[in-house]
Amino acid sequence: MKHGFLRYSLAALAAGLLLLAVLAGQQFRLFERAWFNTIAWFQQDQRRERSLWLPGYRAEIQAKAVEGLADDLSALTFDQERRVLVSVTNQPPQLVELSLDGELLRTVELRGFTDPEAIEYIAPGLFVIADERAQRLVEVRLDADVRVFDAAGAPQLSLGIGLNGNKGLEGLAYDPLSETLLVAKERNPVRIFGIRGFPHRQPAAAMDVEVLEDLERDARLFLRDLSSLDFDAASGHLLVLSDESRLLLEVDRDGRPISSLSLLAGQHGLERSVPQAEGVALDDRGVLYLISEPNLFYRFVPR
Repeated sequence: MKHGFLRYSLAALAAGLLLLAVLAGQQFRLFERAWFNTIAWFQQDQRRERSLWLPGYRAEIQAKAVEGLADDLSALTFDQERRVLVSVTNQPPQLVELSLDGELLRTVELRGFTDPEAIEYIAPGLFVIADERAQRLVEVRLDADVRVFDAAGAPQLSLGIGLNGNKGLEGLAYDPLSETLLVAKERNPVRIFGIRGFPHRQPAAAMDVEVLEDLERDARLFLRDLSSLDFDAASGHLLVLSDESRLLLEVDRDGRPISSLSLLAGQHGLERSVPQAEGVALDDRGVLYLISEPNLFYRFVPR
C-alpha cells in the first residue's frame, strides 16, 4: 500500500512539474526562442552577411551610472546631426541629452507631459515624444539652446489603442525610407504599429494619418514585453528591446527574427545582467547604446 501511494505521489509530482514546465514555456515563449536560436545557429553565415548580426557585439562600457540623474531614464535615440544621445525621464518630465560616453550634457524641462516614455529623432531639430498613459505622440522641435519645451500648441496625435493604464506606448523608431514612425505597445499584447503622416517634416505641412499593422510580424516576436525600438536604415532591420525577456532582437523587413543579443550576465562580455533595459539606439557607425533604469549606461561594439 505504501509503495503504491509513493508511486502515485511521484507520478503526480512529475505530472505537476511537467505542467509547470509547459506553462513556463508558454509564458516566457521558451519554445519559440529555442527554435529561433537553433535556426539562427545553422544559418549564421548567410544571416551575418545581410544583418547587424547582434551575436558579434560585445559590451565596451557597462552599468555606468549617469552622473547628475537620480533615476528614471527611459528610452534612447541617436541625434545624427549633433552626434549625441537623447532620452527622457518622467519624474520629473524632462528631455536628457547624453554624450556617446554616457556623460550628461543637457536637460530640458518638459511641460504639459504626464508620462513621457519614449523619444525618437526624426530630422535635425525634430523629435517625437510618446506620452504613455495619455497614449499621445507629441511633435517636439528643439535647438541647442532650449531649456524648456511646452507641449501646449505643439502638433499631437492621440492613439486609443488597447488602453490599459501603464502598459501603453513604450517605444518609438523611425524608418526614413518609408517615412514611417513605428510605435511599440508594451504588452497585453505586444504590438508594433506603423504611422504615416506624423510627424510633419515641415512645420506648416499637414496630411492624412495612416495607421498600419503587421499581426504576422507581431506574432513572431517571442518577447514578453516591448521596452524600446530602433531602426537601422542601412539594413532595413528593426531592433526590438524587451526588459522582461532580457533580450534585444533584430527583425527584418518581412518581420522575421534574424539575430539577438542577450542581456544576461556572461553574455556579450556582460559581468552582470542588465537590470531593467529601457532604451536602445544605434549610431551611424554601427555602435549600440543601451540604457537601463535607474540610470545605467551601456555601449556595445561589433567585433
